Order: sequence, then structure tokens, then C-alpha cells
Amino acid sequence: MSTQHSEAQHSTPETAQAPERETTEGRVYTVTGGDWDEIVSAAAKADDERIIVNMGPQHPSTHGVLRLILEIDGETVKEARCGIGYLHTGIEKNMEFRTWVQGTTFVTRMDYLTPFFNETAYCLAVEKLLGITDDVPERASVIRVMMMELNRITSHLVALATGGMEIGSTTLMIYGFRDREVILDIFELVTGLRMNHAYVRPGGLAQDLPPGAIDQVREGVKLLRSRMHEYDKLATNNPVFKARLVDVGYLDLAGCMALGATGPILRATGLPHDLRKTQPYCGYESYDFEVETADTCDSYGRFLIRLREMDQSLRIVEQCLEQLKGGDGAVMVADKKIAWPAQLALGADGMGNSLDHIRTIMGESMEALIHHFKLVTEGFHVPPGQAYAAVESPKGELGVHVVSDGGTRPYRVHFRDPSFTNLQTMAAMCEGGQVADVIVAVAGIDPVMGGVDR
Repeated sequence: MSTQHSEAQHSTPETAQAPERETTEGRVYTVTGGDWDEIVSAAAKADDERIIVNMGPQHPSTHGVLRLILEIDGETVKEARCGIGYLHTGIEKNMEFRTWVQGTTFVTRMDYLTPFFNETAYCLAVEKLLGITDDVPERASVIRVMMMELNRITSHLVALATGGMEIGSTTLMIYGFRDREVILDIFELVTGLRMNHAYVRPGGLAQDLPPGAIDQVREGVKLLRSRMHEYDKLATNNPVFKARLVDVGYLDLAGCMALGATGPILRATGLPHDLRKTQPYCGYESYDFEVETADTCDSYGRFLIRLREMDQSLRIVEQCLEQLKGGDGAVMVADKKIAWPAQLALGADGMGNSLDHIRTIMGESMEALIHHFKLVTEGFHVPPGQAYAAVESPKGELGVHVVSDGGTRPYRVHFRDPSFTNLQTMAAMCEGGQVADVIVAVAGIDPVMGGVDR
């Protein structure tokens, strides 16, 4: 066999000893392969039925731009790997070029289904560095808890809705997104947005609850409680639904511990690990609720946990409402060197600060005006050091490690996102199973690629 190269400069390692000669058309190499009988024999031994399938990154059942590389033999998955990075936004690096307050605008966009958890975890870490953890007003902590628990319900509803849709239960999908709208309307009333809120700030909150918010939350809780039984009737004891989930995506406690899985995946093994109980934050130690577990170690157990956790979250929200009905109160630390925007008030047009608020700032003193200007444009200084804070997000332990060099911007911010860690379990859940069960296993993990890629 002859191969012609008109401008060849170097020979490859395989052809280093091959004869060569110069011709009028360039340098020609004579390359010889292995023995033909050996090639035929190796081809005969190869498994023609084993093929590589790329599921995603634009597949309706991969929960975003997740790419699954599956090596299958017939319908059996022999090897499964995750390909990530298609939604990389550089959020962690971008935060090094923004003030500590501006960081909340970035982190809320990571796991876009759990924005309040991202914001709270980040702010808890910053407050540790500032040494103001105990100075955060109680009302702010109660509102944080209420918003996080409502957010937990919306996240679980999306998990149930999309998971149901992927196995053919379109009714479950419609119910899930229908009920999610009830809570998103509350979010819009309180923060002005349905998602990506930047509502939780270092030291407290951007603003207090607006008029009518408590009543709307109370009505929303009442409505959702009246609808929770519909999911039980539709799916819990449905033989077709159970047939698709029971014993699918199996991962026991030893596997979870080895791979670092948390959240419903871990609690489905029977271990009641929940940071709200084991490492309380935001006053969770004062709330009465149960940690839901299952002992099935499969996708069905994870479904049951999410369903029951929504009931527990409603229970916590009701307790928050009892604490909030007392009236107004501070929602930001008193230290004016940190507390911005502590007195946020919208103007008559619904955009920007009210004129009364601006007059108050400008009318105090020249020093106060200068300080406010520097606080807004430069941000506050955070003492040098590092801190770690973690919250129990709907998907598991969401942790944040922040490092300060004493400046007005973070030196480093790194998140331990549960979706990223839990995706490690995909291979253990899927290898040896059927291709169709990969869909169910991934739905049970409930990854969000915004949190994975960051």
C-alpha cells in the first residue's frame, strides 16, 4: 500500500522504519500493516451489537443540556458516562469582579429552579466572614425560611412534572406546572420576579414583604394543601407508574456515601440526613417538621420523598406565617456600613427608589451622602479569611466556600452544587439496566445543568 505526501516533513512513529523515496510528485512512503489473518480474526471477535449512543445534549429527557454517552449491547447499558459543560456561564469567576452584594445577582442564576437557596447559602457565608450572623434580624431569617420552603415545593413540582412527562404521564406534568404557578405568583409579588430574584442580601433582605403578601401566601398554602392528594391518586399507587420506577436507578447507602450523594437520593436509602436538622441555619431548629425517608433505594423512593417533603414544606411555611403576622420589623442589619439597600422603596412608577428615600439620604449630611455613594459604587470591605456555609436544597447539600482578601470583592467563591455531585451516581444507577430506564434514573437524580456547569 502506498501513501503519497507532497509536502511531508516528518514520518509518524508507525512509519518511522518504513522505506521512503523521492519522486517528481513529492516524497512517497511505503507503509505495511499487520498480518491480514490477524485483522480478520480480531474483527470476528469484536461485538458488533455493542454501540455508542449519545443521548443529548439536546434531548427532551436529559433535564437541560446534559449529554449522556451510553455504550449499549442491544437494550442493555454496559457503560454510562456524563458529558457536562454545555451550559458553562463562568459565574464563579465573574463574581471575583463584582462587589459582595452584586454576587447575589450571579448566584441566583446557577440552579435556576432553586434561586433562594443559592442566594441564602452565599449570604450566610458572607455573613460569617463579616461576623454578623447573629445580627441578622429574626424577621429576615423567617422570611428566608418561608421563601426557601416555597422554593423547595416549586423545585419538587418540576421534578415530578418533568419526570412524569418523560415516562408518558402528561397529566402529572400538567398538574405540577399548574401548582407551581401558584408559588411563582407569590415570588413575583414579593421580589418582582418569578426567578433570579437577588432578594436575599448579605445582612438580610432587599426589602420587607409588600402589602398583601402574607394573605396571598396563606391562600396559596391552603390551595396547595387541597391539591396534594391528587398526586397520590395519580401516581403513588398507580401500577403503571410504579412499574416504571420500582427497582429502577438502584443505589444503596454504601454507594451514596462513596459517591457523595445527598438529598432525596441519600434519604431514599433510609438515612435521615437533612442539614435543617443536623446543622440548623436561619433558625430551623425552632421549626417543627419531619425528615422524610424511604428504604427502597430506587427512583420510586425518591419520588415518594419529594411528594412528602412538599407537605412538610407547607407545614414550615404555616409556622413562618404565624411568626410574621405580628407586623413590621427590620429585615437588614443595623450597621449602615453594610446595610444597603436597607430601605429600598419603589417610586410611584414602580421603577427605582422613591423620591422620599432619595431625599432622606441626601438630607442627612454630606458625609452620609458620600458614604452611601461609596457603599453603592464600591461596596463594603469584608475582613480577610474564608468561610463555608451549607443549606439543604431540594436536591441535597448546597455549600459555598468564600475567600476574602480584605477587599470589596470576593477573592474566590466556589459552590458545592448537589446536582454536580449527584450526577456521579448516574453510572452506578444505569449500568446493567435498560436504555429506557436511564430516563427514569436521571429524572430521579433531578439535575439542573445551570448548577452543574456554573
